[in-house]
Amino acid sequence: MAALEGKVAFITGAARGQGRAHAVKLASEGANIIAVDLCDQIASVPYPLATPGDLAATVKLVEDTGARIVARQADVRDRTSLKTALQSGLDELGRLDIVVANAGIAPMAGDDAWQDVIDVNLTGVYHTVDIVMKPMIKQGAGGAIVLTSSVAGLVGLAAPAAGSLGYAAAKHGIVGLMRVYANLLAPHSIRVNSVHPAGVSTPMIDNEFTRKWLEGLAEETKGGPDMGNALPVQTLEPEDIANAVLWLVSDAARYVTGVALPVDAGYVNKR
Repeated sequence: MAALEGKVAFITGAARGQGRAHAVKLASEGANIIAVDLCDQIASVPYPLATPGDLAATVKLVEDTGARIVARQADVRDRTSLKTALQSGLDELGRLDIVVANAGIAPMAGDDAWQDVIDVNLTGVYHTVDIVMKPMIKQGAGGAIVLTSSVAGLVGLAAPAAGSLGYAAAKHGIVGLMRVYANLLAPHSIRVNSVHPAGVSTPMIDNEFTRKWLEGLAEETKGGPDMGNALPVQTLEPEDIANAVLWLVSDAARYVTGVALPVDAGYVNKR
């Protein structure tokens, strides 16, 4: 029997990158999926965000595993929109056991970048947990919630630019949310943890703007601290993070809650 047979997972930012990897991994272990993504551009983000076509591709990959999936476009900044998308999945799939609050952006610079990254990466996570709590508690079967943070949520890693500072602030804030929710939801046997990847090979990093921005940052900090991973790998794959999330939401981690888990090739340990 698959590890997640009969369970339903709600995943934000599911159209591509880590969110898609989570959807496919959990589906391959028996879970049905409620997938949401904005599938539109945010003005302050200088690289292309996911499209409806990307979300359709995730649907196909999940269905290829034999799992069911309900996919909706929704903005994590808009609690009502997000709740409507969740309800569509609940109406069709009937339950909710797993939540992966994964949606995020990395605008790094620009006049509106601070507010946009806080709104998506922190307020969006708050909205996600806020709308899933009641149905999970009412269901009475426990569950698992994973919040996607970053190594930038564990160390003082940022450039002196609004979006970069906002990214670090939001990812640190996720740790606070995780620890509070882990305590609040423990009486209901709902576990809450955060996962903290180092650089992951996704469209958020693998694009012309971010590559140039990172090259410029490396040049500015030349002769400064070593910013590489401990293990000899430059970036991780989305599936590496999905494997960690699978463990966190499975019964193999049934007593693991309130943990900030780095999946970072030793990055944080070097700091």
